[in-house]
Amino acid sequence: MRRLTRTVAAAALATALALVGGCSSDSDKSEGGGGSGAALEKVTYLTSFGNFGRDSYAWVAKDKGFFKEAGFDVDIKPGQGTGSVIQTVTGGQADFGPIDLTGGILQMGNGQAKDFVAVAAIQQRTMAAIVSVEGKNIATPKDLEGKKLADTPTSVVRNLFPTYARLAGIDEKKVTWVNGEAQGLIGMLGSGSVDGIGQFVVGQPTVEAVAKKKPVVLPYSNVMQDLYGNALITSTKIAKEKPEMVKKFTAALLKGLEYSLEHPEEAGEILKKNVPAANPVASAAELQLMAAYVRSSNSGTAIGTLDSGRVAKSIALLQGAGALKQNLTPDQIIDFNLAPKA
Repeated sequence: MRRLTRTVAAAALATALALVGGCSSDSDKSEGGGGSGAALEKVTYLTSFGNFGRDSYAWVAKDKGFFKEAGFDVDIKPGQGTGSVIQTVTGGQADFGPIDLTGGILQMGNGQAKDFVAVAAIQQRTMAAIVSVEGKNIATPKDLEGKKLADTPTSVVRNLFPTYARLAGIDEKKVTWVNGEAQGLIGMLGSGSVDGIGQFVVGQPTVEAVAKKKPVVLPYSNVMQDLYGNALITSTKIAKEKPEMVKKFTAALLKGLEYSLEHPEEAGEILKKNVPAANPVASAAELQLMAAYVRSSNSGTAIGTLDSGRVAKSIALLQGAGALKQNLTPDQIIDFNLAPKA
């Protein structure tokens, strides 16, 4: 791991803070020529959080022609975290996007969102974490007391923090949160204006490259082991009216995910081609770290599976921590008829 992050740091990620601003037009012509001439169905897809390497698989699915083969013309736009992605999908401005499944449970279980369903897992374990850097005197969760943290208001890391704090023995009232935008969080940490940021564990290479300091990572999975990571969602309307379309799109996206994990360097270059500010070395490193989270002993060999029992355990954990105002069942947030089977 140290060797990997040192390699990425040497890449001098000078423009990483602009990752969120990518566009999708350049890859339209790279999806492959020809075709049967049948009209492609236009789809708008949101990434989970900006245009970092962890979300590059959507660009890979577009660039390698997986979407086109499935009958879709996909416009990829940068998302701004779980709450924002849910609002955009349920509002009809996008058709699909990945959210942190636990964040989705929190939103639905507290009456903050409805009319969406998850149709595939992207990561089998949560990647949510608090990330700091050496020199901040942070080594354990308890050390976060008296510190200032930054994240977007709708991020799952921030919204799940009260539950994490309760389970990790942190006095939440002694931690200060400030707002930041997706593309600026690492810069805030690097400049010293905050002591830590909400981040995914796979962000370590990018943090080290930008902040020029060794990251200190406090993964939420250390105290909440049953939680899923990101899951692909769509609106309940689309799921009900176009189930076969949802299955085809999901299969094409997961094909891009699998290809990206098998060819992380190529995936990094594809992201760079479509999002000029992206750093392909950091992107590849993120994918290499993410691979261990995409499959688990629970999922077997199939990518994208969702298990009702595990989702029920996640709901029970959040209910036990007092984080949910309403009772939920797994099939209220997951459409198991549309999700890949183990």
